[in-house]
Amino acid sequence: MQREIFDQTHDDFRSSFRAFVAAEIVPHHERWESQGRIDKSMFRAAGDNGFLGMAVPPEYGGLGEPDFRYNAIISEELQRANVISSGMCITLHNDIVLPYLLSTTTDEQRARWLPGMVTGELMGAISMTEPGTGSDLASIATTALLDGDDYVINGSKTFVTNGINADLVIVAAKTDPTQRHRGLSLIVVETGTPGFERGRALRKIGLKSQDTAELFFDNARVPTANLLGEPGTGFATLMRNLAQERIALAVSAIAGSRAVLGWTIDYCRERKAFGQRLTSFQNTKFVLAELTTAAEVAQVYVDHLIRKHVAGELTAEDASKAKLWTTDLQQRVVNSCLQLHGGYGFMEEYPVAKAFLDARVQTIYAGTNEIMKEIIGRSIDTPVPAGN
Repeated sequence: MQREIFDQTHDDFRSSFRAFVAAEIVPHHERWESQGRIDKSMFRAAGDNGFLGMAVPPEYGGLGEPDFRYNAIISEELQRANVISSGMCITLHNDIVLPYLLSTTTDEQRARWLPGMVTGELMGAISMTEPGTGSDLASIATTALLDGDDYVINGSKTFVTNGINADLVIVAAKTDPTQRHRGLSLIVVETGTPGFERGRALRKIGLKSQDTAELFFDNARVPTANLLGEPGTGFATLMRNLAQERIALAVSAIAGSRAVLGWTIDYCRERKAFGQRLTSFQNTKFVLAELTTAAEVAQVYVDHLIRKHVAGELTAEDASKAKLWTTDLQQRVVNSCLQLHGGYGFMEEYPVAKAFLDARVQTIYAGTNEIMKEIIGRSIDTPVPAGN
């Protein structure tokens, strides 16, 4: 289908990143899946080739291109090559971590962190989830209590993407434990901080080359100069930036759905049963017709929201709708496509099997889809102002 949101500059960027994926990620992907994380040399190569921190101002080494369409292209190409888990270190760095360092940092903090975020010398992560909190960020128990010129952090985090490889981690912690939302702050913790330890690399059913970790803080002392924004503003900042994280997931979900559909259509055109190609059976045609239509409709909606995001008009409700719809659709697509592959769909050597496992978490992270429904439902329940 023809997509009108990209111009020639974006197309050139896509070609460059596609070549990078083919040369720097695909040949190593299986090894990284086995070892449970990527080699950081690939991440540094992504920086050398201009694929990190595109939105960073030129004075800090970036391109000064705060255009989310470049981020979308990276996600789409990783899904196209079926190496999303090896490339997630890039998407999380660009889509999720970097916005915090662009929107809430002081000049001193920008000079300290942004150049390394562009070159790949610094890989970022964000740690929100705790063993007992899940999506309930207001109930975070990790504390960061002021002691002179330091914050002393105590607590633990889990499900931290880039948790093993990250050089700096944005930690959500309570600087005022007597408060819920208003007591939450964001503090950058750097590798080598005394009292900061990484736990085990968590073993997952999918996304195996994406390192995911537990993090522990035992009287970890961090200078107050590492606080992002003002004390107590962390929750509002998280809510503001989660919209981009959710539209990024929608981009990835619809790209993954379309990639799996392409592989499955090719397979069904070649595979025969009872002397006929699978595409000659009515059931196969109907399943593929329904899924292809749904994917194209969803792509149009996501592209519409990408335009809104580039224009600064994306709302939390819009992003939640996109995340809910596309990730639910992705589950339906990968399940149906695996079924059409028959027994081969259960074999790891076929891309649909890996896509099936990698896609399962999409309805869970960045806020479960049940939370997305709650956010959307609240907007429906809000009274319309008089005169509208």
